[in-house]
Amino acid sequence: MHRSASVVAVVVLLAFGAGCRSTTGHTLGTNLNDTQITSAVKTKLAADTGSTLTRVSVTTVNGMVSLSGTVPTVADRTRAEEIARRVDGVQQVANNLQVDKK
Repeated sequence: MHRSASVVAVVVLLAFGAGCRSTTGHTLGTNLNDTQITSAVKTKLAADTGSTLTRVSVTTVNGMVSLSGTVPTVADRTRAEEIARRVDGVQQVANNLQVDKK
């Protein structure tokens, strides 16, 4: 009984992995790495002391991180990019952040 449950679990996992590739064009491993990179960048932005970088949107595709949203200053824009570049696995950073013109 235990063996058949293991076989079912493996089949489900393989189907999930194949489904990921067919819907996104990326392998399961790539999708997981990109998710981990996005999470790490968001965590580091939120941990940056004295900044308002928690409102920055982060997406990652094949190790390329895209930053978007609005920040108060040019220094915040630059800082967000620096933080993202220091995260393991990041290949490139596209800084699409806009500076708030208040």
